[in-house]
Amino acid sequence: MPPRQKKATAGQLELSGATSVKDIETLLWKAADKLRGSMDPYRYKDLVLGLIFLKYLSDAFEERRDQLVQELTEEGLDEEPLKEFLESQDEYTRVNVYWVPDMARWNSIAARAKSEGIGQLLDEAMDALMRENAALTGVLPKIFNRDNVDQRRLGELVDLLSDARFTGDGERRAQDVLGEVYEYFLGNFGRAAGKEAGSFYTPRSVVELLVEVLEPYEGKVYDPCCGSGGMFVQAGKFVEAHGGLIGNGDKLDLSIYGQESNDDTWRLAKMNLAIHGIDGNLAPRWGDTFADDKHPDLKADFVLANPPFNIKDWHRVETDPRWKYGVPPKNNANYAWLQHIISKLGERGTAGVVLANGSMSSQTSGEGEIRKAMVDADLVACMVALPSQLFRTTQIPACLWFLSKDKSPQGARRLEDRRGEILFIDAREMGEMEDRTERVLRPDDIAKIAGTYHAWRGTKSARDAGMAYEDVAGFCMSADLETLQGNGYVLTPGRYVGAAEAEQEDPGVVAERIKTLTGELYELFDKSDELAKAVREQLGSIDV
Repeated sequence: MPPRQKKATAGQLELSGATSVKDIETLLWKAADKLRGSMDPYRYKDLVLGLIFLKYLSDAFEERRDQLVQELTEEGLDEEPLKEFLESQDEYTRVNVYWVPDMARWNSIAARAKSEGIGQLLDEAMDALMRENAALTGVLPKIFNRDNVDQRRLGELVDLLSDARFTGDGERRAQDVLGEVYEYFLGNFGRAAGKEAGSFYTPRSVVELLVEVLEPYEGKVYDPCCGSGGMFVQAGKFVEAHGGLIGNGDKLDLSIYGQESNDDTWRLAKMNLAIHGIDGNLAPRWGDTFADDKHPDLKADFVLANPPFNIKDWHRVETDPRWKYGVPPKNNANYAWLQHIISKLGERGTAGVVLANGSMSSQTSGEGEIRKAMVDADLVACMVALPSQLFRTTQIPACLWFLSKDKSPQGARRLEDRRGEILFIDAREMGEMEDRTERVLRPDDIAKIAGTYHAWRGTKSARDAGMAYEDVAGFCMSADLETLQGNGYVLTPGRYVGAAEAEQEDPGVVAERIKTLTGELYELFDKSDELAKAVREQLGSIDV
């Protein structure tokens, strides 16, 4: 339902005309931005996202409450039994709605804000929610009543949020609406934070590409450095888009496993999954994947990961059993991430990993030997060179590694036999600039890359679409092991795909173009002579 309109007081924004999620996103961002002040950017992010999450929990609770009132009234239930049902936690939790105690309900907070202090009420609400919901223990921020939080502006944001109701409109669930707002804020915080955002935000188009290539319809999905959980959310959207639901339609046929080393980012991920209705095992707390693997026995069907590039300071133990293809160097964790991910793959598991371009060709500190061992073990399925400026958080050029434990036809799946081959895709010329500093992959770019991989692998989606693979000069090539050996096991796509064939133009058209350009050049020469003459005359008139 559209948000109620409210007349704005001094310094506030009004929601007049804000009838779409996009309108609400824009207005809330402008209002939240006023809170920034002298706050640490990370605390500011946690405060705003925590507040939005609280509003979502309350709205989802009220939405379920309204449903119960309607259902029970139609059944003719009397007033007293009705009240008892409405305060039964089971009536909410059995449909995946968090129980919100009275003191944490938004209307209760808004009603007491002026008299009791908004910051204190919000901290108490977070406490109450974590006490009543075990899944939220240690997740919600309690930072609203601190000295560096402008209480007046916080109150204004609460007022504005009161007019933005995150409940379904008959066609969409509350979590769908709020999920969009939450993702919008994550993206904006990622852009605002610059390089520091790399720990919690991966550009949406890159995540979409990874998911579209891997097609995680069902099974176990793992991310060893999950950030704010964007990989999981996109995987869930992919499954929903293809009808892959089970039970009563509100649970995904995916098992989610993740780990995150930053405590604040781990909390963001927990909230992000909750908002999208995804049950995920992100471990009871955060932890370093190399020093403290939270899922030691996991064998995943899919791994989606965007590890931090080129980490120089990481927990390295030379005797770690994960280093099956060689001990990674002390000053770069790229091949530690790759080998950790390989160790997590099931018998037919596949992975998509974002890494710095240097990982494709580096020969230093034994990395070339590790790469050779991985290729010889037939673990690399596809390499994609990405365009520049996809990552606002870093200027380091990036690529995608797609790994596979089994490139055989896999029996009934009837895949193409790609043992001993690697697909190379050069996508450096794809995408469009969203603004002056950031590029995004367009839907047709994503479809072209994913479709090429599916055709090469012979997946069901490619067969259904009648797609057959063929090399395309300048874009893609399937190379065998002998070709890779001849290139020193360097995996840079540009070395294999060659140059695109130039179109043959009509000689008459070319001659006419040369004639036109020559005339324009002569005109520029004439103008240059005139300007030079004028400059000489001006210089001659100056008295020295």
